[in-house]
Amino acid sequence: MQLVRQKGKVRAYRIGVGLAALVVAAVGSGCAAGDGQGARPAKSASGQPAQQGPEARKKAAGPAGALSGYVEKVKRAQAARAAAAKKWGLKQTPLAAPPPPADKPRITTRKGFEVEGGDGLPPVFTAVPTKEKIVFLTIDDGAEKDPELLRMMSELQIPYSAFLSDYVIDDDYAYFEKMRDRGVALHNHTLNHRYLPGLSYSAQKREICGQQDKLQKRYGTRPRLFRPPYGNYNKDTLRVAKSCGIEAVPLWASEAFPDHMEWREWDRDLHPGDIILTHFRGRGEWKGTMADMIRRVMRTVTAKGYAVAKLEDYV
Repeated sequence: MQLVRQKGKVRAYRIGVGLAALVVAAVGSGCAAGDGQGARPAKSASGQPAQQGPEARKKAAGPAGALSGYVEKVKRAQAARAAAAKKWGLKQTPLAAPPPPADKPRITTRKGFEVEGGDGLPPVFTAVPTKEKIVFLTIDDGAEKDPELLRMMSELQIPYSAFLSDYVIDDDYAYFEKMRDRGVALHNHTLNHRYLPGLSYSAQKREICGQQDKLQKRYGTRPRLFRPPYGNYNKDTLRVAKSCGIEAVPLWASEAFPDHMEWREWDRDLHPGDIILTHFRGRGEWKGTMADMIRRVMRTVTAKGYAVAKLEDYV
């Protein structure tokens, strides 16, 4: 079955627009604060205005001060990202993602990806429901451990999620500790990257729940997300995943390589909320490095007006 996606209108997101709205709000709040109705500054015993600490000044500034501070923080972050983009060979500065939603969207299984009798099992999906022009970057397995990737992603401030298989990370667990310490969520991609529908329930449990235990022991948290190898699963896969703490099964809408992108959808394009898949690979397995792959992804994403957001903020 070929799956297609209907075209629809989406609301574009631009960081400049967001900043302008915040600035206008800050200015408006500042005017309101200066109309004589706000709190008057405290005075010392001598009748002179009392000296205030940083927190007191921040509180006295009210909403206008808070908004102004947020705007400046975003500006500084984007300036640092612009400098990093130049350093890493990107012609365009990656766009900043909007703040995450106060309430995460409801995730459901994509039509055509259901299993019979699968009600109540973790949803399987290729995109997150959102109207924002954001996408999510995910990297699978863990075979290539390129230190340049850690530096590049930190300096560019690009969020991503890692789905790890123990059989290829066990020679350098410390590499992924560094990744975790940089705020990257580490998720389950099974112990040995087996074709799960060909395994019994108990064998699938060893693969999935065994990796849950490994990741919890090594990195201190039990993953909520799981991606089956090759994107293949059956009802037993989802039953096992749920039994050992998995809440959702994100697949992908497109796949990134150093020299090209591959697309699931009929229009060969990005859409709001799409999940991008790539892999920990090096020159021995594809035409380029991890840094080359990130350049390909970001050139594509940014040119189409999208920002990369953090998957765990939405799922």
